[in-house]
This record gives sequence, structure tokens and C-alpha cells, in this order.
Amino acid sequence: MSGGDERDGVPLTNLDQPLFEGAEATKRDLVDYLDAVRDRIIPQLRDRPLSVLRTLRGQAPFMQKNLPKYTPHWVRRVPLWAESSKREVSYALCDDRRTLLWFANQRAVEYHPTLVRAEHPERPTHLVLDLDPPVTDAFTLAVRAARLVRQALADSGLTGAVKTSGAKGVHVFVPLTTDVTAEEAAAATRAIAARAERLDPVLATTAYIREDRGDKVFLDSTRAGGATVVATYSPRLRPGTPVSFPVGWDDLDHVKPADFTIHTATRLIGDGDPWAAAMPQPQRLDSGLIEEGRTIPVARVQAMHEGKRRARARRA
Repeated sequence: MSGGDERDGVPLTNLDQPLFEGAEATKRDLVDYLDAVRDRIIPQLRDRPLSVLRTLRGQAPFMQKNLPKYTPHWVRRVPLWAESSKREVSYALCDDRRTLLWFANQRAVEYHPTLVRAEHPERPTHLVLDLDPPVTDAFTLAVRAARLVRQALADSGLTGAVKTSGAKGVHVFVPLTTDVTAEEAAAATRAIAARAERLDPVLATTAYIREDRGDKVFLDSTRAGGATVVATYSPRLRPGTPVSFPVGWDDLDHVKPADFTIHTATRLIGDGDPWAAAMPQPQRLDSGLIEEGRTIPVARVQAMHEGKRRARARRA
């Protein structure tokens, strides 16, 4: 065991190994970073079924939802039915420092909590728009699209906070009151995306099928219901190990995703919690917004039918 120690009763092993190729970081850097931001990231994870992206030496990275058999007994967990795999999955709840350190030692680089809490799976806490630019170095396009979303929200009586995804785009979060159902939040998300697209259809698109997007920013309205979104302050398995980081609306033009890495983020956070500070109060959804969203087909379902139709057309 090279470079091991123990924190909060969690044995830490092989800390001096490179985290992954191109990470520019070791496993120790990951552990130290997550431990340093624990008081900011744990509130994003607490009580939420968690999926993590792990990277083991000599293996391709993989998303872990179901906890492995060797998981310590003190890791809280919740059983949930997974429709995709037609089985019950035992999800972790990362509620404390010890659990976070255990995940870090498992080389869990990315942290993807659900938008719902385990005890209220039908009540999403946030509405989320994921803005995905067409190419990696098109962050400025994602920023422009974020401003469209901000305008569409304002026109709907809503306000949100924005963060880098840690990859190439941005996420806009709108906190919701506890009476909003998953179906209402999903409908409202579709309507906001459609309203933002109408503001500038040359820049932004809600087209789910990639080949239909051209060089536009994809306004992804599918982060709803049981969906997950990478947590604020979570590292990403990308070159340089960037992290998903809160940015003030006025600062969006002056940053790029690579500014925020596991080496720089702790200093940039300072003593506060910029994500908590930026987050507005929970908001009610306008009934007109929900009704408009109900008239818009669910993107994944629509794309599946369209894909089948195109396949039939090609065969014909």
C-alpha cells in the first residue's frame, strides 16, 4: 500500500497514484480537494440517491449506481426501482464526511445526485436546464444561451442560479417550492427551453437528436423527474480535472470552465459557499408555464419515435 493514511476512520490507499490519464492530479489531490470542500458539497448530496463516476487503473471509467457488496455498513443507502435495468438498485446517500472520504478512496471522481430527496421521490427540489454547446471550445455560445434561459425564466416570473457543468456547458438551477410535482417540473422545464429557443432560434435548439442541432446550443430539458445532474463543486473526469463551479450571472463572460479545477477551486470558494449564496428562494411554477409544457412532447420519447421513423424511411 503506497502513500496510505486514515481520516475519520476511513483507510486511504495508493494516494500517490495518478488519478487518471490527463488528470494532472493524484488520488491524494482528489481526497484533499473533496475533504476541503466537504461542507459545501455534502449539502448538495445529502439525502439524494447518488451515482458516481469511478476510474480504476487499467479499466475504462464507469458509472456506479448500485453499491458494491464491500461497502461499509455505515454508508446510508436507499433501495430504488430502476426502470432501465428492471431491478432494485441500492443507492448511496452521501450524508457525511466519512462517506465522502470512502467514495474518494474508491476513486469516485464525479458525483451525480438526483434532483429529488430519497424520502420525497415525487417532489423535485430544482428545475434544471443543461446547456450543451456544439463543440468543446464553444463555452461563449453556452453563456449566450444561458442568458436566453435567464430571460425566459424572468418572463415566467422565475429566477435561477448558474454554474459551469465542469465539462463544456452550463447548468441553470431554479429552486422549487415543495408542492411542485415531478410531472409539473418536467413540463415547466420543457416550456422554459421552448421559450428560450424562441428568443433566438439561430443560437439555441431543443432538438434532442444530435444531427438536427447543427452548430446550435442544445437546451436539454430532460433533467427532470428521477434524473441526475453533476453536483456543484464535483470534479469531472476530464483533462486537468475541472470542477462544476458556481458563477455569478455578471461574471459569465469573464470565465472559462478550465479556470475551476481541483487545484484552484478551494481558493476560489474562499470561506463562503458561493452556490448557496447565489441560490434564490424556492419558487412556485406558473400554471400557464406548466400547461404549455404539457403540450410539448418529452424529448427522449419523441426522439425514439423519430429515430424509428427515419430508420423505416431509410429501409424503404
